[in-house]
Amino acid sequence: MRTLFIIAGLLSFFSCKKESGSIKDKNFRHTDSIITDTITIDSPKSLSPIESIRKKYAVLNNLLTTKKLDSVKFEYSCNNERSGKVVFYSDQEGIKVIQHSYAEYSHFSSIENYYIENNEPFFIFREDTSWNFDGGTPEKPIIKDNISEQRIYLQHGKAIKCLEKKYTKRSNTPHNPDPQKIASKEINCSAEELLKAYELLIRNSEKRGEIQCL
Repeated sequence: MRTLFIIAGLLSFFSCKKESGSIKDKNFRHTDSIITDTITIDSPKSLSPIESIRKKYAVLNNLLTTKKLDSVKFEYSCNNERSGKVVFYSDQEGIKVIQHSYAEYSHFSSIENYYIENNEPFFIFREDTSWNFDGGTPEKPIIKDNISEQRIYLQHGKAIKCLEKKYTKRSNTPHNPDPQKIASKEINCSAEELLKAYELLIRNSEKRGEIQCL
């Protein structure tokens, strides 16, 4: 099974054939156009819900990149269909970030980052990658990655804003698109599926080492 674990670094909210356990990787330092403007507001009460989410994200991202959060993890493999890794980042108050990366059915992988306040996610980043052969030779096939990113802003357990970007990368060219330069589009979405996944991860937060299915 092709394992595609990308540990991303989202410096500002945010494609694919490597595994990594370091928070310095892409999902925790990736720049995205949705928050390129600096937010400088004196009164927290004047923040809009979206600005408040961005501000809280910035605080957690700083703790992650400066390694001020403790981390524990477990890995799983379920019937040779899905295998993954879950990392919990915490401080003295509890879990602040959960990163779930997995691959299934050979040609698909996903990474989900949950950013948490008061035991409730306020932002979710999800990146799905599906790949297929796209020409080349048996000795050197061309691999095409189709990548979809979603950024979901949450308030009281409901999605209040969803952004999506899609792009394609090929293994035979150095001129692949730069995700940072691709504009996100606002879409209608539901966070129900991801919030159910979050609850499942929380229920398994005491697991360590290697387990079977979630």
